[in-house]
Amino acid sequence: MKRLPIIQGEYQVVAEPDVMITTLLGSCIAVCLQDRLAKVGGMNHFLLAEPSGGRQLSAADMQCYGIHAMELLINEMMKRGAIRSRMSAQLYGGANVVSGLGAPIGTNNAAFARRFLEVEGIAVGHTDVGGRQARKVEFLPYLGKARCTYVGDAAPVAPPMPVAAVAGGDLELF
Repeated sequence: MKRLPIIQGEYQVVAEPDVMITTLLGSCIAVCLQDRLAKVGGMNHFLLAEPSGGRQLSAADMQCYGIHAMELLINEMMKRGAIRSRMSAQLYGGANVVSGLGAPIGTNNAAFARRFLEVEGIAVGHTDVGGRQARKVEFLPYLGKARCTYVGDAAPVAPPMPVAAVAGGDLELF
């Protein structure tokens, strides 16, 4: 199986079997879209919902925002034969992994994605958003199937083994 990893500001659209799109999410959102009839699907990964007013952004920077990332994903799917009214979505991410930052970025991102899809008339199926843990998402666009697993804390590091003191020296290693 071919794996296509994406990161913040990226998206992939696939219309062939045996291809998986993957990403890792914290407060970011990944929207998985699929048109079951056309067998076309895709995933995006966005950092924030919308840019704050008055900022000039490059095209590459715009892709990190949901408002732009969603349009890119939908338009690319339609180029490959998908029809907007047949699209269905799955939402992942939106964790609030860092507390004390003021606005809950993950919660705001998830709310934006839901609103956007509702306004566009795209049905939302499975949703796994919120909480405090990062997620790994694997999506099979051709089949419209996704798997989301929580990324656990790093394994504890074993303490270093003590080193014996060197005889006859003034230096003691430990």
